[in-house]
Amino acid sequence: MTLKGTLGNHVPMTDSAPVPAAELTAPIPPRNVSGDVWGGLAAMLVALPSAIAFGVTIYSSLGDSLAAQGALAGILGATALGLIAPAFGGSQRLITAPCAPAAAVLAALALNFTQQGIAPSTALLMLALIGLLSGVMQIGLGLAGIGRLIRFIPYPVVSGYLSGVGLIIIGSQIPKFLGAPAGSSLLTAIGAPSLWSWHSMAVGGLVIVAMLATPKLTQAVPAAIVALLAGVLGYLGLGLFDPALLTTSGNPLLVGALDAGDNSLTDAIRDHIGALGDLGLEAAVLVFVPALTLAALLSIDTLKTCLVIDAMTGTHHDSNRELIGQGLGNIGSALVGGIPGAGTMGASLINISSGGHTRVSGLMAGIFSLAAFLLLAPLIAWVPVAALAAILMVIGLRMIDRHSLGFFFSPATRLDFMVIMAVILVAIFGNLIAASGVGVAFAILLFIREQTRSSVVRNRIEGRDILSKRARSNTDGEADDGELDSTVVFELQGSLFFGTASQLQAALEPETATRKYVVLSMRRVQSLDVTATHVLEQIKDRLEENNAYLVFCDIPKDLPSGLKMKRFLKETGVVRPTNKAFAFRQLDEALEWVETQERRQAEDDSDSLPLSLRDMHLFAGQTEESVAALEAAMELRTIKAGKRVFKAGGGDTDLFIIRRGTVKITLPIRKKESYHLATSTRGGLIGGMSFLDSDGHAADAVALTDTEVYVLSREAFETLAEEHRGMALILLKTVARSLSNRLRVTIEELQALRG
Repeated sequence: MTLKGTLGNHVPMTDSAPVPAAELTAPIPPRNVSGDVWGGLAAMLVALPSAIAFGVTIYSSLGDSLAAQGALAGILGATALGLIAPAFGGSQRLITAPCAPAAAVLAALALNFTQQGIAPSTALLMLALIGLLSGVMQIGLGLAGIGRLIRFIPYPVVSGYLSGVGLIIIGSQIPKFLGAPAGSSLLTAIGAPSLWSWHSMAVGGLVIVAMLATPKLTQAVPAAIVALLAGVLGYLGLGLFDPALLTTSGNPLLVGALDAGDNSLTDAIRDHIGALGDLGLEAAVLVFVPALTLAALLSIDTLKTCLVIDAMTGTHHDSNRELIGQGLGNIGSALVGGIPGAGTMGASLINISSGGHTRVSGLMAGIFSLAAFLLLAPLIAWVPVAALAAILMVIGLRMIDRHSLGFFFSPATRLDFMVIMAVILVAIFGNLIAASGVGVAFAILLFIREQTRSSVVRNRIEGRDILSKRARSNTDGEADDGELDSTVVFELQGSLFFGTASQLQAALEPETATRKYVVLSMRRVQSLDVTATHVLEQIKDRLEENNAYLVFCDIPKDLPSGLKMKRFLKETGVVRPTNKAFAFRQLDEALEWVETQERRQAEDDSDSLPLSLRDMHLFAGQTEESVAALEAAMELRTIKAGKRVFKAGGGDTDLFIIRRGTVKITLPIRKKESYHLATSTRGGLIGGMSFLDSDGHAADAVALTDTEVYVLSREAFETLAEEHRGMALILLKTVARSLSNRLRVTIEELQALRG
């Protein structure tokens, strides 16, 4: 199992949707039964040799004489896990069997128990208790909904974790490969060639060659089966030249006969359960931390495999239900004397490729494991320990994510490489759960680093580039440069938190001395913390000292974290009704408020004064007769503040000239959302589009203040044009200029907003 071939191929690290209960318990179509049977058989052929090897690895740490009992524990574990986990789990094609993380943890604990002088029989019970408690903890994790947290495990952590387990497996098997006595450490075995057995190395070398060569020659037979047969035949071939090898009793190079002592297997299991019950609470407390470590590792390994299966088959698994199924399977395995396990990648992929479609394939793998024990137990005694060690060494090698080594050579991924290496080193010299914790901690630091690298300012817009929505008549004049230069708009983005607070302050602080209005668009802000609000409060205070304003707009209603940003800004003191900070729903509303503030100071509300046609600049130069004719052709209409002058979709074709007041033109988008097109004051023309094309109004026009408008119907205009062509031409030119200006303003705004 290579990480490059699974997670490395862009498998999405997100949690899958739960599988409906009806789908999990639905009747199995007959056409799928044969595929499930063949898939289960193929999966068993892959999983069983590894399960035997894992069992031998764990038990032989307590003494060579226990190797056969370890092989039996591996088979019982594969059987119990195969029969229980698929029946209660939440994935359709997952194969559950003893796995490398369990072997790595339990073998290290077994060796530690030996060094503490604990009797082998007691140590085995302690290991079984660890498996039992880990199963209980997995059920608790599933019931608590922790299964969904698999999506928060970063790729470098998974890569380092798998590579660390692979190296641990290889290191633990090298002494067995060399034929060193049981209990020999890696350094001791390598440093003492006199302890080596050339028979063991020859068999192991043959198995490694078979493991590596078989996939290149055929895919019909699992490589582990071919390699195991090659190891057995190679060992028997050596026995022809050395008859001492052809005995299973007391032979440290062979697994040995599988038996349950003087009792039957059923009696042995019953005695084992009774002995577990006699350990008591004190033993449970003693092994609580190792059990928690094992539960976490087995859960991660299982759910990681489920994600790969989902990506390959287009299915969905229920993470929490799967943890419950895995927990029940590990409890069952511990009670019958088997070793714990998890969803295994290799066996699951073989199951899928061999036709497995449903959970029946996993059940069949358990049934075939039991059948293999009952029918082939005498043959298992002739399996060389070196052959199993060699199989595990190749499995460990394939677990190492060699693809991630390339991360070192790219500056962009070098820190990710360091995370992987940190996880590997802690896994080798510490423990696997600590390695996972270190990896997650480093991944969090990398995330913070990336967040601080990205700019929180998406765009900075000068007021002169965007403050142009108010359509001014010629009598109003143009806005002066001081008004435009007094405003700046910042479009903020990303996460505003302690890591980016200094960047935010550096961007805004220079504006506090020269600007009267600093507008912050929060549309693209994804998170906000107290540190960032403290910076905003400091900016607000600086502006207030200069009688300037901090203006918020486009505030999201709900952040991904569930935070109510507007309420948060008020509660932290940034926005209060009595100070110089204000919040508006949209950027247009904020800009309009800014313009209104400036105009009030400059014009003393001149929009409230009526403006006669003769005083409007656009009719300058027209004869009294023409102006009088236009006035006679029009109707004077009064609109209260808040009422519509016209409505989008309305069918009238009238042209409106504002005599006094202010009218806001908005384009409806959806529900209560709208886009601000323009704000027109006295002397302005509105409704020009419908007046020209007769297709109805495209926007809404709402009076912001009590307003008076001159209304010119299309029929009255045509009558006027017959006698006063000059006046009609002036009106058409003004309408065209108004629409052109509005289009130009929209283009400039788009350019400014796009940066």
